Amino acid sequence: MSEMGYVIAPPPVVAVPVAGGGLFPVRRVYCIGRNYAAHALEMGGDPSREPPFFFQKNPDDLDPSGSFPYPKHAQTVHHEVELAVALARGGNDIPVEQALSCVFGYAVAIDMTCRDLQDEAKRLGRPWEIAKAFPRSAPIGPIVPASRIGHPSKGAITLAVDGMLKQSGDLAQMIWKVPEIIAVLSRYVTLAGGDVILTGTPSGVGPVVRGQIMEAAIEGVGRLRVEVV
Repeated sequence: MSEMGYVIAPPPVVAVPVAGGGLFPVRRVYCIGRNYAAHALEMGGDPSREPPFFFQKNPDDLDPSGSFPYPKHAQTVHHEVELAVALARGGNDIPVEQALSCVFGYAVAIDMTCRDLQDEAKRLGRPWEIAKAFPRSAPIGPIVPASRIGHPSKGAITLAVDGMLKQSGDLAQMIWKVPEIIAVLSRYVTLAGGDVILTGTPSGVGPVVRGQIMEAAIEGVGRLRVEVV
């Protein structure tokens, strides 16, 4: 038994590099579904402002390595470029007008999705976690402090595969904006420093195969290059 009383060694803290130096410790990862109208339509949903819905990934699914190992248990894996929001603090029932004061910074991320497994889960009315929260399912770039770039509410968000543009949208096209996402999510869970929120993807999601290169970019935030291995 350790000096602190743990019966096994505690797992290491999951952390994402911060642009300019330092590490951001990750507590939880929340994701909002169908938050761009065109993507909602392409997935068979309603692009209206219905109440948002959320799912989770695991902290160590965030992967800054620049490579994505194709999961052996899936046949079709899709890319979904997203703006990641890293929180410095949180709470419950956070007012919209105070939500951005909780944000530490932003990053480019890709929500990798086992689409065949997700479609099967939807058909059976089951949870999505096996399709969304698998190891290294969220490639992510360095977190850029809001003190450096402000709080981006508009700007191009894109993803190319082997140099061919696949996804193209604008942060302004979010159905639920970042302050609203934080406020609504905080009604259901206690948010805290170290939480990361993925804010949805524009249309154009599609499959990747081993050997391909994904290049994601968000204007004013940064770029992310990931090899599928």
